[in-house]
Amino acid sequence: MPNTLCETDLIKGDCLGRSPWLLVDQDMIDSFGTATRDVEPLHMDPEWCLDNSPYGKPIAYGFQTMSLLTHLFHTATGGLFSGGEATQDFPLNYGFNNLRLLSPVTVGSEIQGTFILSDMEQRNSGELLVTVAATISIKGKAKPALIADWLMMWVTDEGRQSVMRATHA
Repeated sequence: MPNTLCETDLIKGDCLGRSPWLLVDQDMIDSFGTATRDVEPLHMDPEWCLDNSPYGKPIAYGFQTMSLLTHLFHTATGGLFSGGEATQDFPLNYGFNNLRLLSPVTVGSEIQGTFILSDMEQRNSGELLVTVAATISIKGKAKPALIADWLMMWVTDEGRQSVMRATHA
C-alpha cells in the first residue's frame, strides 16, 4: 500500500472505503456533551426523552455525528489519508462544500461511513485539494444520518515548505 496519497492511482468516482459499523452508546453521547459543554436533555437524559422526545430515547449530537467522520474515514481508508513518520505529507481538514444531517442517530444505533473520491485538484502551492463524498448510514434505516462534500487539503513536502514560508513571513 502506498504511504502517501500522492503515490496512488485514485481517480474521480473511486470508492475510498467503507468503515466497520460503530455503536453509538450513551457514554459516547454523554462524553461529547460534557466535552462541548452542551448538556441538552434531548441527548443526555434518557428519562426526559421517554416523556418529551419524539424518538423516545436520546439522540447523538449533530456535531458529534459530523465529528465521527474522521474516525470512520481513517478506518475505511486504512490510514491512506493520514500523515506519519513514513512521509512528510499530511492532510488538513479544509471544511465542507455541503453537509446535511438527514436523520438522527438514536442511542444504541450503529453507524457506518462510506467515502467516494469526488475530485482532486492540484494547487500551484504544491497542495492537493481533495473532495470526498461522505455518507454516514444508520444500520437498518433507509435514510442516512449525514451526507457531505468534505474537503481535505493534502499538503506535500513542497506545499509544506510554502506553508512554512507564509507563516514565518
